Formats: sequence, structure tokens, C-alpha cells
Amino acid sequence: MTDRANDNLVLFPKTLDFYQIQLTRMLETERYGDAKALLSFLLQCGGDAERHHTEWQALLGWLEAAFPEAVVAGNVVSVFDEEDGEEEETETDWVRQRVTDRSLQDSEYVPRLLQTLRQAEGPDQQMLVIGQLLHLTYPDIEPALREWLALEEYHPSVQFRALQALRKQGASGAITIWRDGEPLTLEIGDTPLSFGEFPPAVLSSLERVRQAAEISDPTLSYFAEEMWKECVQAAYGMPIFRTMTEDDDGSSDVWAAALHQILLEKLHGKTNDDETREQYGITDELRFRYEQALRWLRQYAVEPRGSL
Repeated sequence: MTDRANDNLVLFPKTLDFYQIQLTRMLETERYGDAKALLSFLLQCGGDAERHHTEWQALLGWLEAAFPEAVVAGNVVSVFDEEDGEEEETETDWVRQRVTDRSLQDSEYVPRLLQTLRQAEGPDQQMLVIGQLLHLTYPDIEPALREWLALEEYHPSVQFRALQALRKQGASGAITIWRDGEPLTLEIGDTPLSFGEFPPAVLSSLERVRQAAEISDPTLSYFAEEMWKECVQAAYGMPIFRTMTEDDDGSSDVWAAALHQILLEKLHGKTNDDETREQYGITDELRFRYEQALRWLRQYAVEPRGSL
């Protein structure tokens, strides 16, 4: 890679955010070959992308070492093209079968995964390991995850994924994790295994934004889905999560309006929210709740949460 190549490949902030989200999707669906190819492309980009180079290089090196056989399935540079849902499911099935086969052929495979999790330094590596554990049933996984979660505070998305892995293991009962420096006790059995298992109000908020953005800004609708899913995972179990799930006429409007506005601010630099409040019917009675929701989203979304 040359300096000239870096000069020629400059991503605008909006495009950079989109590639970060695509990288997240690739890691979460365990499309490691595509992730390696996208990382290689991103490492050629200059501008705002350069501040992520160290992180991306470390992740690429880890993927190359952990999944040397993973190859690109297509042209990942054209990530604005939506992948077919059936193809993603096929990819997930392949990974599930591969992980299962390796665990059956190698009795040390799961212990090595758990050791890797204990030694992993960043959320990307932690998420990859937990993603594999989600496909396995093994006696040591539950106690290892319980112990690991109790050690320290991790990225909220990593914590949530670990809770999902525990539930997939058949675990139940209370578990204490760390969030914002404070202990947080949750019931493992209540952890949603998919976005569709979240309370109806959470789903309604996203649907409201989708409908509002469908004509005016379809790209915003996609960003809304990715950000909202990450936000509800980060809020899960905390007092703010209860406000997201309240079953009343105003809750979905309040959070949908706040989500729409934070996306306008991040993607278009639009800070005036008069139009947004009018669009979602944020009356004077709902104004305080809306501003609370917007304040929380602003605090949460000040900086990208990495490639999760």
C-alpha cells in the first residue's frame, strides 16, 4: 500500500459510518472472509478513516490467524448492495456446522475458545469468540461465561451477546454484570435471543422511523435499524430501558423522534429538531420525555462504538 493510494481513497464521514456498520454485520453473521476483505479495503483509505487504522489492522491480523481458511464470498467493496437474507442464513448455518464439527473432532477446541475469550483485549475479538460459543453446547461454557462477565465491565453489545450465549446454554437465574461502574443484576432467561423478542414498544419505535424515512431518506432507515438495535442492547436491564418499553401512546413516538433526530444530527449535521418533533407529534406533554430520550442517545452516540 502506498501513500498515494491512501491519498486517493478518502471516505466521507457518512460513508465511513456505513462501512463500519457493514463490518459489524459481517462479524455478527460470522462472514469472516468478507470482513477480512473489507478491512483490507478500509486500510487503504485516508482522511477520517486513518484514526481507525490501528484498530482495523489489529482486527485483520487476528482474523487472519484465527480463520485462515475464511475467504471472501463476493465483492465486499460493493457493500451498499443488500445481501439476500437466505444467503445470510446459509452462511450462518455453514458456520454453525463448521464450529460443531471442529468441537467434535478436537476435544480442546472449546477450552481454547474460552481461553481466547479470557485473553482477548478488545470487543471485536470478544464478540467473535462469543459468536462461536453461541453455536455450541458444552458443560464448561456456562460457568466460564458467568465468571468472565463478573470480572469487569465490557462493551454493552459484548455483554448482551454473552447473555444470549448463556441463555442458549440453557442457563437461568440471576447474573450480575458491570455497567457504568455499577453492578447490574439481570435474569438470564429474560434475555431476548433475537430483536423480535424485545417488547412491542421497542419494535414499534423502529417501525415508526422506518415509515417516516421510507420516502424522504431511505438510507436513514437502514442506519436507524443498526443504531436502535445497538442502543436497546446497551440499555438492556437499565432504568432507561424501561422507558423504551413502556406500553403507552407516547413512548414509541418519543423514542422514534429521538432516534430520528440523533441520526439527522450524525448524518446530516441537522441540529434543529422542530420538524422532527412535529413529524412525530411530540406535544408539550411529551417534550420532557423526548428531551430525556434525546439526551441519552446523544450521550451514547457521541463517538462510534467501534466495529460492533
